[in-house]
Amino acid sequence: MKQELQTSSPVCQYSHPIHGACSRLVDSQNIESGRCFWHSHQPKTEPHLKTNLENLAHTGEPMSGLQLRKSNLNGINLVHLGHKDGFELLDCDFYRADLRESHLFGCNFTGSSLMKADLRFSNLHCANLTGCNLLGTRLEGCRLDNAIWGEHIVQEEQAAAAENIDARNDYWQQAEEIYRNLRKATEQAGLFEISGHFFEREMVMRRFQMPLFSSSRFLSKIVDVFCGYGERPIRVVLFSWIAIILFGALYFLLGISDDGHLLSWNHQQSLWQNISQFMTCLYFSVVTFTTLGYGDLTPIGFSRVLAAVEAFIGSFTLALFVVVFVKKMTR
Repeated sequence: MKQELQTSSPVCQYSHPIHGACSRLVDSQNIESGRCFWHSHQPKTEPHLKTNLENLAHTGEPMSGLQLRKSNLNGINLVHLGHKDGFELLDCDFYRADLRESHLFGCNFTGSSLMKADLRFSNLHCANLTGCNLLGTRLEGCRLDNAIWGEHIVQEEQAAAAENIDARNDYWQQAEEIYRNLRKATEQAGLFEISGHFFEREMVMRRFQMPLFSSSRFLSKIVDVFCGYGERPIRVVLFSWIAIILFGALYFLLGISDDGHLLSWNHQQSLWQNISQFMTCLYFSVVTFTTLGYGDLTPIGFSRVLAAVEAFIGSFTLALFVVVFVKKMTR
């Protein structure tokens, strides 16, 4: 008799590629669709919804694909006590859900929609937010330490796949808004390193919205290459060394004067003499780039033009490095 009842009760048809089929029975309101209560799109307004979801989590049942749009889950506790990893909430829909002051330590939200969800003052420490739709998500006061954000947000991937330029620009605009929101939230949480990364991505998204061959886009790209919009001072240092070595090599080919003696490449000289003269030209490049100008070496011919160009680039680069370095250190 028990066996007949089990076989006659419909089972939820929801299936996840990793976790497999859902083993929960379909409730009476969803018999025709073959979907259980948690996977149905009907509004979840039950008075004990939060408690029921907490109990569901602790049963060990798969929690992928839950439909919780506009649900009131204020203060829910989904901490997986005694386990290093949190609960799996893959591909769930939390659109406009109230998740304020929730305990979501280590929860895996990969692929879920948190669009316009209210997560203010929630604990998202170590949560996995890879591939989440975070458009309009409220994160003020959240604990975001060690949260996993993924390499790119969903809107970036959608923009790359979009064929229509208007749709692509719309996705870039959404991505810029998301990165701005993440920058503010992480900065408020004191996570300045990741906040700087989000600021850089925000500026990249803004650049992608500019006309392809416009001067503003070109200038934005130059700033990105030189210093990562002020977030990568190491790029300024690398550019400085590249410029110094490049100009040093050019001085070595064109020649400079050392108290009337020409220093330049000469195939008749020995290898050691050429290396020695190249190092002298490299020294001249350093003092020119830093605008020290000791006067012991002087450019001749076309090397004078190169020296003037290098001095201008050097003064600009050193000023840029100071600005970028101070910006990073004052956070």
